[in-house]
Order: sequence, then structure tokens, then C-alpha cells
Amino acid sequence: MIKPLWLKVRPPTGIKFQRLRKALNDSGLNTVCQSADCPNIGDCWTRGNATFMIMGSVCTRNCRFCAVKKGKEGEPLDPLEPEKIAIAVKETDLKHVVLTSVDRDDLKDCGAGHFEECIKALKQPGMDISIEALIPDFQGDTMCLQKMIDTSPDIIAHNIETTEELQGKVRDRRAGYRLSLEVLEFIKKKSPSIYTKSSLMLGFGETEDMVLRTLSDLKNAGVDIITIGQYLRPTLHHLEVKEYLPPEVFEFYKKKAQEMGFLAVVSGPLARSSYDPRDEQG
Repeated sequence: MIKPLWLKVRPPTGIKFQRLRKALNDSGLNTVCQSADCPNIGDCWTRGNATFMIMGSVCTRNCRFCAVKKGKEGEPLDPLEPEKIAIAVKETDLKHVVLTSVDRDDLKDCGAGHFEECIKALKQPGMDISIEALIPDFQGDTMCLQKMIDTSPDIIAHNIETTEELQGKVRDRRAGYRLSLEVLEFIKKKSPSIYTKSSLMLGFGETEDMVLRTLSDLKNAGVDIITIGQYLRPTLHHLEVKEYLPPEVFEFYKKKAQEMGFLAVVSGPLARSSYDPRDEQG
């Protein structure tokens, strides 16, 4: 299927972008911005926003939309990773940092302790940044989720990815629609002051009713912020795109989400789950 014009973007340029790319590459850290070929990389990096993927580059789950490497076991955790991220953030003058990770079902705590240390490293005195923790489901373990809450990031996000009807087709069997809702609801109930966020991809063959029902379920779970974007097939080995939705459809869902009462909605063909939502509030 040929990509429509609204999905084509110019290559990122500019001195600030080049400086940040060099610094992050020199640090040896993984950024989702680069590994996922994010179309918003130029815009985000120029504004001082970046997304780091922690706990290695091998995921223990096999979601069929994702290009991250898969394996029964992930890579050994780097005990210096929290410090490396903090140093990279200081050196590049980032203003908004998203920490996300691969799923680590092979670890006793699913990697929650390491995630916690990375967040803490960014909350040192003098670190004037906003922090979003884009977390896996940690198998629904409430002790792991409580660790994320106790570190008090500005936003805790967990992606539901698709509608309930398409979960089995899109996500790994260990993930789940109800599990994701329970994770988000637990976080909001335990800490109402932390913004909660989730993301929905379109283009898998979902209907309008499915999308609106999903948005309603997320709102009922206490989610504050939602991003809605177009699924783009990473390789021919991944799920095919059933439909490229035009910008006006994303605008329709944005208005519907706003009517439901979400505090911020980012909806567009190029919207991605780690996109900074602050400019969309109100």
C-alpha cells in the first residue's frame, strides 16, 4: 500500500538537531526517536524533547506491530545506565524526557527496580526537566506499579495500543486490554496528582465504534492524556496496514476525545505515543 502525501516528512536538519544527535550517539544510549525512525524526531529534538529506551534492546514479548528485537531473555542490565542518562540530559539541555523500555518478563520484578533508578537519576537537584515514564504492564504487579508512582514522574503512560477486538492480533498474548486498563486505573487511584496517558494506533481495520468505545474505556479508567496516530508497518514481516486514515478522521477523534473530557489530546497521522502533550492541554 502506497503511503499518502500527509505521511511524508522532510529529513530533520539544524544545528541543535545535529548537536543532540551526536551527543546521544556518543553516550551509547538507546533512543526510540532513532530506533523507531520516528517522523517527529526533528521537531521534538529541536524543542529539547527525547525518548530513551532503557533495559536493553531485546524485548521478551512479540507484539506484531513492533520492530524491536525479540528474545526469551533480554540483555544484562547496565547498572550505570541511570547515571549515563542523567549525564546525557545535562549535556544536551533537554527539557522533556520520556523513559520507556522493552518488556522484561525474564526479570523477577520485570525491571521495575531499574526503571525506578533511572527516574530517580533524572530527579537530582538542578535537573530542571519534566519526566514521562512510559511503562510496560509489569504483568499487573501492583508492587512494581507502586515503585513507579513513588518516584513521582510528571506523567505515567501505558499504551493500550489498539481496540479490545484487535488485541490478540496486534499485541503479544501476555498483554491484554483489561490488564492495560487496570494498570492505568491503579496508577490514577493511587496518585491522582500524576497525569496518566495512553496511546492508540489506527489502521489495523478497527471501526469507528471500536475506537470510540476504547476512548470511553480509557477515560473511565482515569486517563488524562491520549495520543492517536497512524500505524506504520516497520517491515514486511510485521502486520500490514489495512488503511491509511486521512487527517480529518484524526481531527474527528480528537474532537470526540475532547468532548469526553481528556485533559490533552494529540491526534494525527504522525502522532506518536511519546509525543509531548503539554501544548495540547486546554
